Order: sequence, then C-alpha cells, then structure tokens
Amino acid sequence: MGRGGLTDVEWERLRPFLPVSNRRCGRWRDHRQVIDGILHRVRTGVQWRDLPERFGPWKTAYERHRLWSADGTWERLLQQVQAEADAADDIDWDVSVDSTIVRAHQHAAGARTDPPSASKGGWARGTPGRDAVAEPRRPPGGGGAGGEGLGRSRGGFTTKVHLSADGRCRPLSLVVTPGQRADCTQFEPVLEKIRVPRIGPGRPRKSPTAWPPIRRTATGRVAPTCANGASGTRSLRRPTAWPLACARAHEVGGHRAFDEERYKKRNTVERAINKLKNARAVATRYDKRGYVYLGTITAAALVIWLHT
Repeated sequence: MGRGGLTDVEWERLRPFLPVSNRRCGRWRDHRQVIDGILHRVRTGVQWRDLPERFGPWKTAYERHRLWSADGTWERLLQQVQAEADAADDIDWDVSVDSTIVRAHQHAAGARTDPPSASKGGWARGTPGRDAVAEPRRPPGGGGAGGEGLGRSRGGFTTKVHLSADGRCRPLSLVVTPGQRADCTQFEPVLEKIRVPRIGPGRPRKSPTAWPPIRRTATGRVAPTCANGASGTRSLRRPTAWPLACARAHEVGGHRAFDEERYKKRNTVERAINKLKNARAVATRYDKRGYVYLGTITAAALVIWLHT
C-alpha cells in the first residue's frame, strides 16, 4: 500500500460490493490497483495522464472513475459503508446542512454539448455514434456550463457543493449545482438524498431520529445554516424540521429560533467540508462533467468514512 492507498482492512470492506466482470468485454484490471490510482488523483489533483505507473494505465483509471460516477457505483459504496456504521450505532443523527463554493479550473470548461436533434432541424457534428461511445452510460441532462454545474462569477466558473453531515463531521449526502444557486433551493433535495441502507431487512434510513417537535433536545434534529433559512424549510413535508441553529429573529415565522446549544454544533458541517477539501481534486474542480465531479466528491467522502 502506498501513501493514501487502501489498507487491507479498508479493501476487504469494499471488495464484496464492487462490480464484477460480465466476461463479455474482457477481464477488468485489478480493482484495488485502479481504485488506489483514482484515490491518488482525488487526493493530489494530478492530471490523469500523470498518474504514476504503479497504478497501471491512466486511461483505465479514468474510464473506470467516469463509468462508476455515471452508474452510481461510488454512491452505492458510500451507502454500504454508511450502512455498516449505522448497524454498529456509529452514526450521530444530529444532521447539519451547509454548502461550499469551489473554484473551477479553466480545464473544467468546454465540455461538449449534446448534438442537436435532427427532428429539431439541427445538424449533428462529428461521426454518428461517436458521442455514445465517448460517454458510456451517461446520466440524462448536461451540456453547457449550467448543465454541468458551472456557474459564472467575477472570477470565472464556480461550482457549489451542498451537503449534509452527521454529528461526527462525515458527509451523508451530496448535491452539485452551479455556483450562483441559492442554498435554500437545495435544502430539501439534500435531505431527500440521505439514504442509509439497513443490513438485513428494513427500509433504508432517510431522516434523523423521529423528527421531534421544537424543544431543547439535541437528537434527531436538522440544523441548517442561516443561508438555508426558513424559506427552504417551509417547503418541507416535515413541518417540525426548523432551523434551530440560526440566530436571526425573523426566521421561523417571526420568532427567534436561536438555540445556544445547537449553535455550538454548527461547525460540524463546516469541519466536514474542510475534510472534503483536503482532497485537491475536490477543493478545485478539474472535471468537465458535473456527474464526474460528483463522483470525485463521493470518492473523497468514502475515504472519510473508511478512515473513521
């Protein structure tokens, strides 16, 4: 194991959930070697072509990372690790929500847009079928700066990462939007994306403990920052999930929602963001495609869960 690679224990935790070859497209290169190469790139932000030779061909690591970002493999791995932690009662369900802005490198711009449809009178450029080969199993949508999660700012392109974190500063769910997107619009999608499977029978866990009414308890409550605000929480189907960590007097129907004990825990999600941004490929976006960058963040979150 090299610096930043998977330990034997971490590898055994991931190995049962990795995809297997269907024996029709050739044998896959060793998953552990490729994953170590992907995590090396996530940690260092190095260009794919500059991956050290010990990780094998750089294109193999790149294509597998793109494929697993598209088909949700990284997200499933993260959910399985979260499920193990939940089964061991190791998740603090005092959830916090926040966002962070990431500067996009100039190489993150310029992703090819979808070719215009012939039914709309457009002309498809390039070789027919070439895009289907270049983007295998690509999620629907995308194309253009906005479709790839790139927003305009004075300094150039930016991306915003919205996330929820448990009480131990570990990401539970992740959403990527353009940098100018308001936090309050993504508060509910971030919460709805929380999905921790059960080991054994039972539905996946999707919410903090019981969503209790507003009272002075510290369990099972959602604490968005003031940027999320009451405007985002009023749209929730769960009316008891109020911003209890906001000190503004005009929030939550006009009465003061400030809770001193809850306010002390606001830094949990900020510390989770700091952990994510220890990965240089997360702190600065180099990926052109929005779903590939989301896969990069998910891989960094997976490492955080494995290490804790």
